[in-house]
Amino acid sequence: MFERLYVMLMKEFLELRRDRWALFRLVVPLLIQMVVFGYAATFTVSHVATAVLDLDQSQASRELVSHFVATGRFDVVDVAGSQDRITSDIDSGRAVVAVVIHAGFARMLWNGQGAPLQVVVDGTNSNTALIALGYISQIVTQFQASNTIQSLSTRGGAAPLTISITLQPRPWFNEGLNDRWFFIPGVIGTLTLIQVVSLTAFAVVREREVGTLEQIMVSPIRPFEFILGKTVPFFLIGLGDVALVTAVGILWFRIPFVGSPTTMLLGATLFLLAALGLGLLLSTLSRTQQQAFALQFFLVNPLFILSGFAFPIAAMPQALQWFTLINPLRYFLVVIRAVFLKGIGIADLWPQLGAMALLGLAMLTLSILRFRNSLD
Repeated sequence: MFERLYVMLMKEFLELRRDRWALFRLVVPLLIQMVVFGYAATFTVSHVATAVLDLDQSQASRELVSHFVATGRFDVVDVAGSQDRITSDIDSGRAVVAVVIHAGFARMLWNGQGAPLQVVVDGTNSNTALIALGYISQIVTQFQASNTIQSLSTRGGAAPLTISITLQPRPWFNEGLNDRWFFIPGVIGTLTLIQVVSLTAFAVVREREVGTLEQIMVSPIRPFEFILGKTVPFFLIGLGDVALVTAVGILWFRIPFVGSPTTMLLGATLFLLAALGLGLLLSTLSRTQQQAFALQFFLVNPLFILSGFAFPIAAMPQALQWFTLINPLRYFLVVIRAVFLKGIGIADLWPQLGAMALLGLAMLTLSILRFRNSLD
């Protein structure tokens, strides 16, 4: 058995060695995607084009506008003179946010009355709109608090007796709330899945297309040994990919790695087995490389969307939440983020590790059975 398996492995490695573009295809696109996703995948919104209509023209209104500019989140692109100009800015896309300060704003603010502030947001991009509204709420709250203190000190009056509750948020594991710390580990898992499934999805079907599958099958090699020979090289390549993109995340993007490398290695191993099983299953279901590519495209995109990479699983419909249970990427993202940021060990991650082990075993077994049936 070991001699036959050794010959099969040597065949796969020789094919990779003779392919001059193999190293390029396995490394360079992965690094490019890692860098692009690392910078592009973010929920942070900066330099939002903002139009301002100041009908009060007071020191307080100008101070409020300066608060918006000082954060770096908003760029004032137009100081409008009328409501019609504000409407034109939003309709034309010149501005995403419009802030309207009505006349009497300062007077009502200093008198302790409610000072209305109108905010118009282009809801075409709902994600940007919601994030911008969150920033605006924080800025206005800080402005109101600072002006309340100034008003009391100026008038020399005592503050009314009230019960004050002050919230002091303290984020754990990501004190700066840097969303890149959340996205980069997810990018590592996603790119690894795409790379491994792409390689293995063409493994068997390529042998069938070039006519070497029949030659291999008339040899003493067994279906299990054939599948294992196809799996081991891509497994080693997958481990190398995980190590490569993890190094880029740590050294280039400065993502902290506080966990155990052993836990990371175990999680990556189980995830790769599940991904290899999935790719081999697609390969056995396809007759041509075009079919394999179509099946891969059809399957990988839903796995990415239903993994919790960017969209919370808890917010999905119940039927889709059940479907995510057979998605190995879902479990690996939990493992890799926990290892990177929390330093959690195997004892706390055994549900995710066990789920990936079961999925890998099931998919590899199904691939072997499917391959046997395709030979009959």
